[in-house]
Amino acid sequence: MKRHTPLLPFAASLLLAATGACAQDLDARRPLMRMAIDNAERGQFDATAAATLRDHPLYGWLEYSALRRGIDGLDGTRASDFLRRYQGQPVAETFRAMWLAELARRRDWPALLGNWQPSRDPALQCAELNARLATGKADAQWTGDVQALWRGSGKSLPDACDPVFAALAERGGLTPALRWERIDAAADARQPAVMRAAARGLPAVEQAQANDYAVFVGKPDARALNWPKNERSRRIATDGLEQLAKADPDAAERQLPHYAQALGLDATQQARVRYQIALWTVASYGPDSARRLAAVPEAAYDERLHEWRTREAMARGDWPAALAAIRRMPASQRNDSRWRWFEARLLDKTGKPAEALPLYRAAANAATFHGFLAADKLQQPYALCPWTPNDDAQARAAVARDPALVRALELFKIDRPAWAAREWADALSRFDDTQRRLAVEVAGANGWFDRAVFALKGAQEMRLYALRFPLHHGDSIRREAARNALDPAWVAAEIRAESIFNPNARSSANAMGLMQVLPATGASVAKSIGLSGYGGAASLYDADTNIAIGSAYLRQLLDKYGSLPYVTIAAYNAGPTPTARWQSQRPGFDADFWIETISYKETREYVARVLAFSVIYDWRLNGKAVPLVERMQGRLETPAKAFACPG
Repeated sequence: MKRHTPLLPFAASLLLAATGACAQDLDARRPLMRMAIDNAERGQFDATAAATLRDHPLYGWLEYSALRRGIDGLDGTRASDFLRRYQGQPVAETFRAMWLAELARRRDWPALLGNWQPSRDPALQCAELNARLATGKADAQWTGDVQALWRGSGKSLPDACDPVFAALAERGGLTPALRWERIDAAADARQPAVMRAAARGLPAVEQAQANDYAVFVGKPDARALNWPKNERSRRIATDGLEQLAKADPDAAERQLPHYAQALGLDATQQARVRYQIALWTVASYGPDSARRLAAVPEAAYDERLHEWRTREAMARGDWPAALAAIRRMPASQRNDSRWRWFEARLLDKTGKPAEALPLYRAAANAATFHGFLAADKLQQPYALCPWTPNDDAQARAAVARDPALVRALELFKIDRPAWAAREWADALSRFDDTQRRLAVEVAGANGWFDRAVFALKGAQEMRLYALRFPLHHGDSIRREAARNALDPAWVAAEIRAESIFNPNARSSANAMGLMQVLPATGASVAKSIGLSGYGGAASLYDADTNIAIGSAYLRQLLDKYGSLPYVTIAAYNAGPTPTARWQSQRPGFDADFWIETISYKETREYVARVLAFSVIYDWRLNGKAVPLVERMQGRLETPAKAFACPG
């Protein structure tokens, strides 16, 4: 097996050359800074030890950690000094938000105004409005600012806003019209509690009506049949019925005609409700899916419903209906490689192979899951056009030395991702497109691979495959793939899809490490394979351990699902219960149709993504790839095929 040189060592050498001894110094001092910040966050800031780090790029974040820990007793002089010394840096603005919140808690309104900078945080916005109110600055501008905040969203606002709105009401600035404006917005946002709160200052009759509206948005009630027959009643009835359709499409379908007649819902309003009824029926492939989709006027269709109409017909094996659904898509959607592929497939299935051929050819130009399938169909090389920019070494070195980027990388390396992202955004705000791309290279050289996913943009930058598809932990991937009789390109693709090669990744569901293994799964698999030295969930952050367990788990799933990788990938993402349901609903389906009709959007896209990534990683590892149609079936002995850049 040919082994291509991974990006990391080469790019790291470029970075080291750019930064010289400074990079080595940061490597040596990193454990000290990590420990100092950890101690400061625990309230054990050691000024003597910190003094030795005063020239470190992260010293501001160390100070911030200590100030945050002692915020309750912090005096204004120290806070102002910190803001002055780090003016313009993310650490100052991060501290400012915390300090403003503390000043609001202390009700130190002059100090709050003295330190104020515009913020998008509603709690801070209301704190500033409270400060202006308390210091006699509640002028016409204040009134306008409060009214803008009031009408700006139908969602709940922080408690800090209550005194501001109360003062506005006392000054006559919260008119019934403004209250109704917020009630309407809250109804659109499906926020009945906000509707009731906004109604409290209305005259009794209007308040009762508003509360009735709020009840309906939460749970439709027959009293709505007697509402005033006006546009507001129709609008809120539509909001409530749309909400009902998401929870109980059958009930929404039964009730819609009654409200439409009683209140005079127009065609557009009825279409909005029918849209939700159809969507939440077809998303589970309910038996009424086709009928309810047909009840939605064509003008109400968007890309999502066009896709679901196509999937629903596919799920029933109604190839002519699926083909017709694709042809009703807007051109921008229909021309995507996915729908070109399926339009061609459906033409084949309906006996029109000659019409299918140009669609296959068009789809095959894309380096995507469906583009690779089209290339297999045509028995031609995969389309791949890597771009290798001819960058100036001095420009790269200048980007690598950017102070914000240096801080971002150091924060990433000590596991402070939120702070790192702030420094990264600050650096990129000053970079042009070339510098942004070079920053992605520098980040990749330092193991921060996800910057290539989040920061690269445009068709040309999508061709930076070495950045977008890093190779790291290659020896472990090959070893564990061989041990479990798996394709190493598949294992690499799973890591890329799950964590973008971040060994410290952790999901909201507590999946951990490179292959995002749940602790319970990790313990079970470690026991089943007799993995020595497994020390519980924390072991999943060790790259070798995680790859060993994740690969073994893939093998177990592959054995369970009849050596079908595409079903295994679905189970790895969604779990066994929904996968079993999808198998029972569509037994014997072709793999591409089975994948496309997976009801979970996340899993549907995940399976296609991992399979496409497998092809690209096969190219990165070996310079060619097993055909995707064979890979999906687990047939890896088929001769690999080449890649070429279409002329």
